Order: sequence, then structure tokens, then C-alpha cells
Amino acid sequence: MLEFLTVAFFSILAAGFFVGVVVGLTGMGGGALMTPALLFLGVGSPAVVVTADLTAAAVYKTGGAIVHKREGSPNMQLAKWLMIGSIPMALLGPHLVAWFTDDADQLNYVLIICIGFALLLAAATYALRLYVNLLRVRSGSHVEDDNPAVRVVPTLLVGMLGGLLVGVTSVGSGSVIMIALLMLYPGLSAVRLVGTDLVQAVPLVLAAAVSNIFLHGIDWAILIPLLLGSVPGTILGSMLAPRVPQSFIRRGIVVVLTMSGVALLDKSGWAPLGVEETHPMLIAGIGLAVLVVLPIVWGFLRKQQGLPMFGSPTIAQLEDPSYRPGLVGMKKVDDT
Repeated sequence: MLEFLTVAFFSILAAGFFVGVVVGLTGMGGGALMTPALLFLGVGSPAVVVTADLTAAAVYKTGGAIVHKREGSPNMQLAKWLMIGSIPMALLGPHLVAWFTDDADQLNYVLIICIGFALLLAAATYALRLYVNLLRVRSGSHVEDDNPAVRVVPTLLVGMLGGLLVGVTSVGSGSVIMIALLMLYPGLSAVRLVGTDLVQAVPLVLAAAVSNIFLHGIDWAILIPLLLGSVPGTILGSMLAPRVPQSFIRRGIVVVLTMSGVALLDKSGWAPLGVEETHPMLIAGIGLAVLVVLPIVWGFLRKQQGLPMFGSPTIAQLEDPSYRPGLVGMKKVDDT
């Protein structure tokens, strides 16, 4: 038993706890943070890390899904069609990558590139979600509809894309699918949106974990500390969520996802970057650019909608689908 108590053990436990807290605080997908954290710790190959992360996520996501199911928040019709599309692709995705790679080195190279792009996609989907909400709030025409007519074909395609992405990279169940649901069903309330996404994510992540375990096995030296850290971290984050300004944390996550995605592509020696090893100054420069440039771009997008560059509606207000604008700079909404 004592052979498990190594520096790597406590590093993984700390990373799991930190990511768990962030997931509990914001509800953002753990895979987008956990997978790169484990890769940068160097505790295992990409295939082993993805497998451990998916297995851990299947455990801690189940608890959240049970809570939402008891409260009746998920739209089970939407969740059903998402699962019909996502589960087969989650099972197939890892095998597709294995079939088209010749050896372990090529497999790890492909996985690092896929994870890098998946992280950039996750960051982009968060920014897109804010812009969609800005358009919704500006129009003043948002009508809640927690039981919309299911658009079967688009919902299946979203599930298939999400399943493939999660099966290969462990990233996407709480980011890419969420923005797709928001765009397909803009009338879903916040709790309904999160509940639906969380319920469909459990079998999706479980299927992806089973497929990866079948191919790569499971490293208990990674999984055990990951579970020991992430489960209490998620619980603590959920308890702290009402007291913490999430908008700042979420914007920080976007910066971290962008830097992590570029760092993995840099580390892989991806041709357009023209490098063969990680360049810390390049990564830091990109992070600083995102931190400085994004607020300016956001300000200009607000001006295009006839709003001041900064002010109400704030990021926090835009993240709340139940938010309704007042009179200042916005179209009046009749609350009666």
C-alpha cells in the first residue's frame, strides 16, 4: 500500500482536488482541465491519462446526475436522443484512432494533437455561448420552454460529435455539447440545460471509459489519487459556488484552456507551429494576448449591439439564462 504514496500520487491528488473544486464552482467540464493537468504532470502517456480521467469522471458525474434527476431538472427526451447519438461514437472513437495508428508513439502523437484542438474548441465554445446569450438578451424576446419539440436529426448529430470527441480526448461533455444545446434549444432554463447535459454525460463518459479501458487498460496509480482528490473537491466547490464570483473563474478557465491547447500542440511539434519542443514564452505570450485582447473584442461586439463597451449586462448576467434586462441601454421587457 505504501508504494502508492509517492510524489506523483500527491501531485495527482492535488490536481484532482483543484479541478474538482473548479468543476463544482462553475459546472464546466472536468476533462478539459483534468486531462492537460495530468499530461503536464507527466504521470502517464496520453492514452493512459485519457482512460483514467474518463473513469474518474464517470464516478463524480454520476453523483451530480442523480441529484439533478431527483429534482426533475433534466429534459429526458433530449437526453435520450443525445445518448443514442453519443454512446456508439464514444465506444467507437478510441478504436478508430487505434486502427489508424501504427504504434504507441504515433498513437500518443495523434492523441496529443486531438486533445490540443479539443481544448481550443472548448475555449471557443464558451466565448460563443456568451455571444449567443448577448444576442438573446439584446433582443428581449427570450421565452422559456423547458419542454421544446425535439429536433431529432440535429440532436443526434450533436450527440455523435460529442461522443466522438469525448471518446478520443475526454474533452467536450460539459462544453461542446452544452453550447450546442443552448443554440438548438434557446428556451431551456439554466437548471434544465445543466441537468440535461449532466444526465446524458454519465452514460457517454462511462461508454468512453469502457472503450478506452478495453484498449489501454487502467492505471490504478493514477485513478485512485484522482478519485480521492476530485470527489471531495467537487463537493467543496458545489458548496462554495453561491459565495464565489464565477465570472472571473470562468474567464480564467478560458485563458488556461487556450494556453493548454497551444502548449500541447507546441509540445507535439505540430507543423504549422514549426517547433519540436515546448516554448514557455510562446505559451505565456498567447495567454497574455488572450487576457488583454478578448475584453477589447468583447467590447466591440457589445457596441455592435448598441451597448456600451463595458457595463450591464455583465458576464455573470449573460451566463444566467433567466436574466432579464431593464431599461438602461436595453429593450424594455414587460414582466407582467
